[in-house]
Amino acid sequence: RWLLGINALLFVVEMTAGLIARSTGLIGESLDNFADAAVYGLALYAVGHSVKMQVRAAHLAGVLQLILAVGVLVEVVRRFVFGSEPESLVMMAIAFVALIANTSCLLLISKHREGGAHMKASWIFSANDVVINLGVITAGALVAWTGSNYPDLIIGTIAGGIVLNGARRILALKG
Repeated sequence: RWLLGINALLFVVEMTAGLIARSTGLIGESLDNFADAAVYGLALYAVGHSVKMQVRAAHLAGVLQLILAVGVLVEVVRRFVFGSEPESLVMMAIAFVALIANTSCLLLISKHREGGAHMKASWIFSANDVVINLGVITAGALVAWTGSNYPDLIIGTIAGGIVLNGARRILALKG
């Protein structure tokens, strides 16, 4: 339940900050946290159910992750074509707070990562979050240093790729 609550809150905070800061990295990160919250909700539902139901819950989360990844990548292309001016300090500050929260989630879930497919999926999502948080912090620093939006577009693309790969790994889970 803690993981669900943390990720739902991070989704709202990061989406709001991403829209205000015009950052594809933060928007991508927020959508990833939305997918995580959905996964944790499905994982809670799957506890006590059959392995088949756990795999179905994981696969549903994987499909959601896939859809969100495509959405992030479309947004990156849109901002590349039409331009954007991401606010680096907001990017770094929000990503740092999210890094602390996501590291806490990763530690909470790590002892269960070899459980059923739904728990493996949850661990994959949390690990992806930490990597993306570090990337957004780095991109924010590079945006500040260079004055270019390219670092944000690059981390947005990387976040989309990480989310796509996570979806692939989850959809490959058998139980």
